[in-house]
Amino acid sequence: MKLDDFVLFNGESILNALRKINKNEKGFLIIVDQFYNATGTLTDGDLRRAFLKYKTIEDSVDTIYNQDYESLVASDRFSRAIELFKNSQIEFLPIVDDTGKLINIITKKNMHVLLLGDIKFDWYYPFLELDDLVLEHEIYDRPWGFYKTTFLNSYSQSKILNVRPSQELSLQEHQMREEYWVVISGIGEVVIGTSKKRIEAGSFIFVPKGCKHKLKNISNEQALMVAEVQLGEYFGEDDIVRYDSVYSEKEDCE
Repeated sequence: MKLDDFVLFNGESILNALRKINKNEKGFLIIVDQFYNATGTLTDGDLRRAFLKYKTIEDSVDTIYNQDYESLVASDRFSRAIELFKNSQIEFLPIVDDTGKLINIITKKNMHVLLLGDIKFDWYYPFLELDDLVLEHEIYDRPWGFYKTTFLNSYSQSKILNVRPSQELSLQEHQMREEYWVVISGIGEVVIGTSKKRIEAGSFIFVPKGCKHKLKNISNEQALMVAEVQLGEYFGEDDIVRYDSVYSEKEDCE
């Protein structure tokens, strides 16, 4: 997306604002004057509140947009963005130059993608072109429990595994990735190569490429929760070689 997809000029109608927000699908706009100086922000929430006050689509956005807002200046350090985004109500920040002219926009999700992807940038970086979907993954149900991917890029993947009481994953190995596990809660048992050991909250396990491994919850009552980080060149399910499983191969997919 381009910066113009998020910009509306002073005096434009609420109808135009609705059209732009519908197009960019991000739920916000930056209001600017004729010189492209930022004058405020407008969100889909502002629009809903406007209609509750009996505004019409022909009315100007000048009567409803937020003029009390936070922004970044091109000379600001990145730490200022981090501090501002700690406010749960701030989801995006306009970036202006020293004269107040709008030069860019960064969202909270953009910032997470930058940090997790170790992307080098300055305030002119095309943040709006970043793929926020790398942060959004479904929860996958399995007979042994469930897992959620929390991050995925070309060289790493992170997951949260939740293994139900008395359940286990298959004995398996991977040729194209290594894994690092940290137990968050619960008690369990791992097989790494020819060794077997008990694990609990705080335990760390390294699984090299090509090493047979297995994870089991040995509690009858409490779930075993594990944070998993994978490093490698490929993370597909077809890089799993299973040696035994109490479930079918399709059901056991991690």
